[in-house]
Amino acid sequence: MTEENEMSESAYENLPGVLIASAECAPLVKIGGLADVVGALPKYLGELGIDARVIMPFHRQIKDRYAAQAEHLCDFHVGLGWRSQYVGVEKLVLDGVTYYFIDNEFYFGGPVYCGGEFEGEQYAFFTRATLEAIPCLDFEPGILHCNDWHTAMMPLLVKTQYQGAMQGGLRTVLTIHNLHFQGQFSHEFDRDLLGVDDSLATPDFVGHYGCDNMLKAGIVFADKVSTVSPTYAQEICTPELGESLDGVLRSRGSDLSGILNGIDREIWNPSDDAALPARFSAKSAWRKRLVKAALLEELGLDPIGEGEDVPLIGMVGRLTPQKGIDLLCPVLDDIMARNVRMVVLGSGDADLENFLRDGENRYKGRLCSYIGYNGDLSHRIYAASDLFLMPSAFEPCGISQMIALAYGTLPIVRETGGLKDTVVPYNRYTGEGTGFSFANYDAYEMLGCIDYALETWHDKPARKRLIQQAMACDFGFGRCARAYADLYLTL
Repeated sequence: MTEENEMSESAYENLPGVLIASAECAPLVKIGGLADVVGALPKYLGELGIDARVIMPFHRQIKDRYAAQAEHLCDFHVGLGWRSQYVGVEKLVLDGVTYYFIDNEFYFGGPVYCGGEFEGEQYAFFTRATLEAIPCLDFEPGILHCNDWHTAMMPLLVKTQYQGAMQGGLRTVLTIHNLHFQGQFSHEFDRDLLGVDDSLATPDFVGHYGCDNMLKAGIVFADKVSTVSPTYAQEICTPELGESLDGVLRSRGSDLSGILNGIDREIWNPSDDAALPARFSAKSAWRKRLVKAALLEELGLDPIGEGEDVPLIGMVGRLTPQKGIDLLCPVLDDIMARNVRMVVLGSGDADLENFLRDGENRYKGRLCSYIGYNGDLSHRIYAASDLFLMPSAFEPCGISQMIALAYGTLPIVRETGGLKDTVVPYNRYTGEGTGFSFANYDAYEMLGCIDYALETWHDKPARKRLIQQAMACDFGFGRCARAYADLYLTL
């Protein structure tokens, strides 16, 4: 370790405790990529000597599995509107990470996200309960790290209602995982539930086109704001991708940063992945074909004959327009005319699900659409596929392309957000690159990129070189945790 690194580690060890507030966290409950980040961050911050812990709702899915292991710390009531609501504070230590849970059966006995005004009330309650619970914890945080709109009112309340209550002060960070979701409700809603003063319901603070915007509150009041990739941090400051918040984001200037997400290599490691029928590393990447053969058999796809060289294209993710699945609609027949196998795993928009089911019926033995989610199957798709298609309309960061790279599967991505930051487009003249990319949100431009990827894949020396370059990429979460630790140092 260099002298500079030793000094850096020492600085991290002097950081105060970090309390990470989130609606979801893997492996306890996972709906989207937010859970993966919040699940990995405290573990890797701990390796830097930072005491980082998670606070989240005691969702029914968590309670059913872990209630017997959780320790009851305290309980009290908080005012929410005209009601006095019960708050239970539970503690669980799992795999070296400490979790605190806010318990209330009325608010957290159902779905993690239920939509509508009740979801706003759920997380208004979680906001108030969390801030009231902090003095009761067996831990004194100096930094409160909030995530997305569900916790974005906390920085506002810390600065306007809790200035003297947090001994020594509490600094706040807000990480935006997806700007599209903002938590917009009437000012009367925020005033009645959280006591937000009428003077704050203006465009300079939380007011936004006739509503109070919870995410905007966090952007305005957090000490630092981050998002999940450098390119996305730039994109959200533009009118095109700023979701009407580009002005307030630009106003934060250097207080806004983009920190690229990472993947937990203890989970996503082809050389030590229990979900695979054959494990491999960069030195034994030829063993990918064993996983591929097993997956084709598992999914009922036609086997690849002796001497044939047929690529498998994989997709894993939500079936929504944001993920670019609608780009498949006009060109699926063209893709399947290229003599490929294809597997898609995901769920979401009913029309897109039905489109993929119809495609599977028309291309029996060559296309599999698995509607739903299966964690072990996702591991096998990442490992078995030769190419991984991810044509997102926008992508704050994305981790699927990072996982694909770790498994020697070459991504085909649209140049947006974190996809642009993580996939280096292949240059046939220099041999550089780790995948393939296209710029415009256009189905036929995507098809041209797929053709280029297929042409390159059939060039065996180029294929071998690209797989090695892909698997050499380091998108482990340690780098991401260090970037957050550096951000904490600036508070």
